[in-house]
Amino acid sequence: MERTLVVLKPGAIQRELMGEIIKRFELKGTTIIGMKLLHATTEQANRHYAVHKEKSFFPELVDYITSGPILAMVLAGPNIIEIVRLMTGKTNPLESAPGTIRGDFSLNTQKNLIHASDSVESAEYEIPIYFMDEELLEYHLLNESSIY
Repeated sequence: MERTLVVLKPGAIQRELMGEIIKRFELKGTTIIGMKLLHATTEQANRHYAVHKEKSFFPELVDYITSGPILAMVLAGPNIIEIVRLMTGKTNPLESAPGTIRGDFSLNTQKNLIHASDSVESAEYEIPIYFMDEELLEYHLLNESSIY
């Protein structure tokens, strides 16, 4: 089963959007196998955004994700990365379609409320930044045969 990391950033927490966003993932039929509310450390943020380290906006990314609580989740399911990326919308909220999380709730690219892994490799790198293996549960939804 494919896995992906989803992080609701401080803006989503401050705007009290956690329940709405989680509900969207649940209604879609994704399986949440790990979830925790935490303050990301600077070390976690630096590891998470390491691919952007040389870019001018890197310090802003680190400052934002460490500015308040985040909700880190691991979702599982067939094609989960592609599904979650479609539901999340484009990074620039001006390019995100209505009905996507960013299209409905984001106004700013740097503070776009949500992160979702963009590939299997990214998910495999990002998930251990926030979760130990024993924090992720393997289980099946009773209605999986109706979903997949």
